Amino acid sequence: MRQQHEITSRQPLLDEKGDLREPGWARGLIPAYSREDVKASRLRLKEWDYYMITDGHIGLALTIADNGYMGLDSISFLNFDEGWQKTKSPMRILPMGKTRLPETSAEGASEIAKGGYAMAFYHEDGVRKLTFHMDKFLGKDAIEGMIELSDAPEESMVIATPFEKSAHFYYNQKINCMRAEGWIELGEKRFELTKDRFFAVLDWGRGVWTYHNTWYWGSASGELDGVPFGWNIGYGFGNTEAASENVLFYDGRIHKLSEVTFNIPQKDGKDDFLSPWTFTSDDNRFYMDFTPVLDRASCTNFGVLKSDQHQVFGRFTGRITLDDGTVLPVRDFFGFAEKVENKW
Repeated sequence: MRQQHEITSRQPLLDEKGDLREPGWARGLIPAYSREDVKASRLRLKEWDYYMITDGHIGLALTIADNGYMGLDSISFLNFDEGWQKTKSPMRILPMGKTRLPETSAEGASEIAKGGYAMAFYHEDGVRKLTFHMDKFLGKDAIEGMIELSDAPEESMVIATPFEKSAHFYYNQKINCMRAEGWIELGEKRFELTKDRFFAVLDWGRGVWTYHNTWYWGSASGELDGVPFGWNIGYGFGNTEAASENVLFYDGRIHKLSEVTFNIPQKDGKDDFLSPWTFTSDDNRFYMDFTPVLDRASCTNFGVLKSDQHQVFGRFTGRITLDDGTVLPVRDFFGFAEKVENKW
């Protein structure tokens, strides 16, 4: 098992060279990110806010991203019971930071409005509010909605990961187990989201990445015997000697895991994403069987730019171990796991 360095002191995230002052993990946004401290080209700076909301029957994903040379704004609607999804991701050329995404997830607004669509993620009255609209999302049908996220846990997963290249880093926060309520309208259909059933995760990312990466990420949020529960697992990019991003969320608190491995089945020498997976950890605190129900797959390949994504949703059954040694069984817990290769 690898030692996990926890960051506990407040300081600027980056030093005068644009490198991380202190690689490791934290229970909140303790290091302070500032766009002015980044020393790499603005073409290389990547910033995004991604929300996933689901009850295991339907799902909604919203993204506003400014990746320097390219902006990407995305809406996904997923129907797990019927086995289909629709994603539309308009691109913007050379936003170069002009999207002005906030330097912290705790305040400010992330907003975009272009021809045919608009999204806004903001704070109001102690909750996060998400509004969105896109024309001709599914055929001629538009999609729109308003969702409030509340009951954020006291602790979140934060990790500061360096790359081997100078002035390259990734600063990331995952807020799991937020409760969601509101509505989604897709054409003539209206979906009501209630706090007792719908949960959300925020993936808040800021950083300067190297060109070619393959990452693995898994996330789940819900209740385990009436207690808010979930996890964040992942690996595959940067230098993770200081810490992994693997954590359990239980009743508002983080329980730190060591290394987790995604065991994706193979068929004819290729990943077989819709067959059952397993997940194991070197500290024997996370073991899951995973039964997929839907692969949100997409591949964009322009030669020098490529994004090959498989975000697979399904149900997890297994066991987890909390920091105090308590072992809890998990059965049919809804979440997702993904493998993404990017040349960007």
